[in-house]
Amino acid sequence: MNPETIYFKTQFGEMYLCDALDVMSSLPSDSINLIVTSPPFGLVRKKEYGNVDANDYLNWFKPFAKEFHRVLCENGSLVIDIGGSWEKGQPTRSLYHFKLVIMLCEEFGFHLAQDFYWWNPSKLPTPAEWVTVRRVRVKDAVNTVWWLSKTPYPKASNKRVLQPYSESMEDLLKNGYVAKKRPSGHDISTKFSHNNGGAIPPNLIAIPNTDSNDSYIRYCKNHGIAPHPARFPSELPEFFIRMLTDKGDLVLDPFGGSCVTGEVCEHLERRWICCELIEEYLKGAIGRFSTTSSHEYEETAYSITKPGALWNENTKDTLPQDGGKKRPQ
Repeated sequence: MNPETIYFKTQFGEMYLCDALDVMSSLPSDSINLIVTSPPFGLVRKKEYGNVDANDYLNWFKPFAKEFHRVLCENGSLVIDIGGSWEKGQPTRSLYHFKLVIMLCEEFGFHLAQDFYWWNPSKLPTPAEWVTVRRVRVKDAVNTVWWLSKTPYPKASNKRVLQPYSESMEDLLKNGYVAKKRPSGHDISTKFSHNNGGAIPPNLIAIPNTDSNDSYIRYCKNHGIAPHPARFPSELPEFFIRMLTDKGDLVLDPFGGSCVTGEVCEHLERRWICCELIEEYLKGAIGRFSTTSSHEYEETAYSITKPGALWNENTKDTLPQDGGKKRPQ
């Protein structure tokens, strides 16, 4: 890569103000350990950060897919956070993000290592038309996160992302457990009561996206910079960077935005490359590296209420026979 094209450089990484395809074309094959990114979603409504119509998404993504597969190490991983979309003018879902993962596997030779789901507990009830006006759908609060790899055996360890044990598990470890079969037929042996340092996380990741006054936002405000409107929380890329890379590995975010991925890599001592087309977003991203900060973690658990908690059969409401097609007055 040409040093003159580097927009900003830190101890471990580099930002580029250019198309990621240009950067990747200059990289050797099998040189990236992890690609973790949140590309522009295939939305019906245009956003200021730029996005492709859901119907054109696969063709737009193909050049990136080809380069992703080439530059990725044989035991490396590709992680894509991608939100769903709705069909224009009706309460049905687009299949574009499912078609994307099928294309990546069937046309470009990737393997789907595992599908993850990022649940944002703080998400507002959207899309409002179908959720709060016609009330024929529930709020859309989950993004799919595809973890793909070049081989069925990418390097990974869930020991890197263990979670605190629940109170019931702590009690079990303290007081012991009687080995027995569960109603499902699974045989839980005495090994179940061994303390492994934490619980293995599920593929549902609960992270509220509520940062409205963090150091990045304050930096943008103090310097008159418009912050990136669609940042993912740092805990999301951090989960995969911890699980799928070692110190010194090289991580690429081809749709860098405000360079959240780069900030996480800097803390975790991974080398990194972020690419972005909009200079305003990189101006703000510099604020992530302008001061010395430390990661702070809150051991916060998010409960999901059982579905029947508020069910009331005495309601006088009847279901709209047209499925919400007619808008209520």
